[in-house]
Amino acid sequence: MKITVNGSMACANKLVEVYNKLKAMGHEPLMHSDVFGIVRGDAPELLCDDGREHAEIKRKYNYIKAWYDIILSGDALLVCNFDKNGIKNYIGGNTLMEIGFAYVNNKKVFLLNPIPENVSYVDEIKAMVDVVLNGDLTQI
Repeated sequence: MKITVNGSMACANKLVEVYNKLKAMGHEPLMHSDVFGIVRGDAPELLCDDGREHAEIKRKYNYIKAWYDIILSGDALLVCNFDKNGIKNYIGGNTLMEIGFAYVNNKKVFLLNPIPENVSYVDEIKAMVDVVLNGDLTQI
């Protein structure tokens, strides 16, 4: 299955790990190439730790549209919702939009970890997610 792997870029190392596990399982994982650049250390600008606005970087690199295109080219979306900023199983604004992109384009939506309960948009997540894997990639 062609599966788009996404989540917070602060967790780029973990996203690449999941990508590699899916590949080893015989799936065809898809992911923005800049995620690999973040892990290699040759795309530090993408993490915006130098005080610039995240919106500026997202616009400069056209990330919202790029992720939309990647999601459309796959069969499913795997949201790797790791803990971030003290929020268990974090799903941020971009990832929420990407879940929406997959949902309205009839792509199956998987969550790697349980749905975060302490976000204001929990109902929207519940309405669009097909399967919560509870960390078990073999359920795909």
